Amino acid sequence: MRIIGGQFKGRRFNPPADKWPTRPTTDYAKEGLFNILQNRIDFEETRALDLFGGTGSHDYELISRGCRDVTYVDRHGPAVKFVRQTAEKLNITDHLTIFKMDVFQFIDRKPASNFDYIFAGPPYPLVRIPELPDLILGSGLLKADGLFVLEHNPQHDFSRDERCEEVRTYGTTHFAFFR
Repeated sequence: MRIIGGQFKGRRFNPPADKWPTRPTTDYAKEGLFNILQNRIDFEETRALDLFGGTGSHDYELISRGCRDVTYVDRHGPAVKFVRQTAEKLNITDHLTIFKMDVFQFIDRKPASNFDYIFAGPPYPLVRIPELPDLILGSGLLKADGLFVLEHNPQHDFSRDERCEEVRTYGTTHFAFFR
């Protein structure tokens, strides 16, 4: 896996993902997503939340492009450990807050401040994927003018949800954009 753009562009990281319950976003899909985000958000002014953070790939990309306040949430211990180690190697620990906890508990907790950008890349077999737009958009986690992006597979269709602005497809990876 590699960081696509910004100050860490080209840096590679290899998570020891043997038997991990994570499915990292492909470089192809991640590059497509960040090309879109580059035109929609000001990374340097963005407070971001990464739910089901896995390897932290999304977080490294955000910070590499200038984001200085990123929150990562995942419950898988080895993934959280890997992200902590990678953040130290990249010297970005001041910009990354890490929570080892269940995403749904994090959402229920309703942190005091909210986010400009929320990304959720849940495991595709997760039964609760259809609930995520309602949970996140109804939780107060996203600022009124914020952007929520949900990564999902072709088994889910959010295009009829009136809050969904568009869906972009990269192979079997779909990104639904909500405001």
